[in-house]
Amino acid sequence: MCTMIVQKVPLEGFGKGNSGWFEMNQANVSWDHPFHAPEEHALNIDFVNVAYGPGARVAVELSVEGARQLVDTIQSVLGEAEEKGLI
Repeated sequence: MCTMIVQKVPLEGFGKGNSGWFEMNQANVSWDHPFHAPEEHALNIDFVNVAYGPGARVAVELSVEGARQLVDTIQSVLGEAEEKGLI
């Protein structure tokens, strides 16, 4: 049995969807059954701007290992940028 977990986070950024680039203002992060990934459960991230409708969405489905590697890599890149005084 799996209970779906969902958390929403406001953010600033841009994503490229079916109609081109759009401003994103939220990410919906969930643990649930994926639609396409060959996993029983996955970490799913939808980058959205609900004001622009359903076309303003970029979705990813990650394995546990892939999600953890992504988190580690993001932290590493941000840390290096900070050390170099870029942020």
